[in-house]
Formats: sequence, structure tokens, C-alpha cells
Amino acid sequence: MSLMISGFYASLTALLAIGLSIRVIKQRRINKVGIGTGGNSDLALAKRVHENLLENAPMALILFMLAEFNGLSPAILNCFGTIWIVARLLHAIGLTVGKGGIHFGRKWGVLLTWLVVIGLAVVNIGFFIGL
Repeated sequence: MSLMISGFYASLTALLAIGLSIRVIKQRRINKVGIGTGGNSDLALAKRVHENLLENAPMALILFMLAEFNGLSPAILNCFGTIWIVARLLHAIGLTVGKGGIHFGRKWGVLLTWLVVIGLAVVNIGFFIGL
């Protein structure tokens, strides 16, 4: 079985991760910090945005691939995938613009991320128990 849809969203996630990594590298160069944050809040924030994606992506993408492998319809997979990418972009923008504080994008990015992970977990459990 092909995992083309999962591959597409995993690829978009990888490109987002690279983009966020480049932001960290730029902050490191500007602030002349090789390891850690050197106490710089902009670098700490850029690192945190990148880390948050990397914390959430593995579980979401594994669940996504399993759901596709188990036969979840392409339309539903694309709904989950679109929500996932929008959520991660919202979170990255919200955390950055809000400087680590409360922001619409951060809040909704987290909630939508959880919705995708919980939704895919339920789908995969449903496949297991034969629903």
C-alpha cells in the first residue's frame, strides 16, 4: 500500500522544521551563540518554536501513516493533514508574535494539534477494534 498522502504531509512538516531551524541558526549568528541560548530571549524563543514542532510531529505523523495504511479515506486524511499544517503554522506564528505569551495562534495551534493527534488515535483504535 502506498502512503502518498502521509508522505505529502510529512514532507510539508519537514520543510516547516527546516524553516524554523533556519530561524534558530540566524539568531545564533546574530547573537554569536553556539550552544544554548546565551541568555538571549529571541534565540530562546526561536529554539522553543522549533522544539515544539519536533516534539509533536513524530506522534502525529506516525498516527497519520498508520491511519492511511489501515485504509482511512483520502478525504479524511487530507482534512487531518490540512488541519495539522495549519495548526503548526498557527502555533509557530502565535508563539513568535506573542513572544511566548498568550496569543490566538499559539492557543489555536495547540488545540488543533491535539485535535489531530486525538482524532487520529481514535481512528486507529477504531481500526483495531473493527469499527
